[in-house]
Amino acid sequence: MNTLKTTAHNSWIVEEQTKHESFNLIKKFNQFADGQKENHTLWWFVNLMVHGTLILAIPAVLIYYYNAPVIVLAITISCFFSTFVANMCGSGIRTTLATFFLSLLIHAVMILVIVLCYN
Repeated sequence: MNTLKTTAHNSWIVEEQTKHESFNLIKKFNQFADGQKENHTLWWFVNLMVHGTLILAIPAVLIYYYNAPVIVLAITISCFFSTFVANMCGSGIRTTLATFFLSLLIHAVMILVIVLCYN
């Protein structure tokens, strides 16, 4: 009975990587978005719920407590309607996630700028 084999399988052989791939954020985002294609409806609902409950309340808090300019309201409404229109027009999952994360980034920066500068 010959149970020990002296040859290595092809999957065990370590090959040198001759191609060096640099970190590409857009490629990583596209891979993530393509992996979420079956959850497109879920992301659409998450997008609407986050914008409806959290994001739309930001201008009220910033204007009332921090005396922020009214442009905060215009930015928030623009972000809300851009994501809403993109989702309602049947755009792909990449557009849905890109507009959602871009809106979150815009609002995070806006909150930081107003809280740190107008306080």
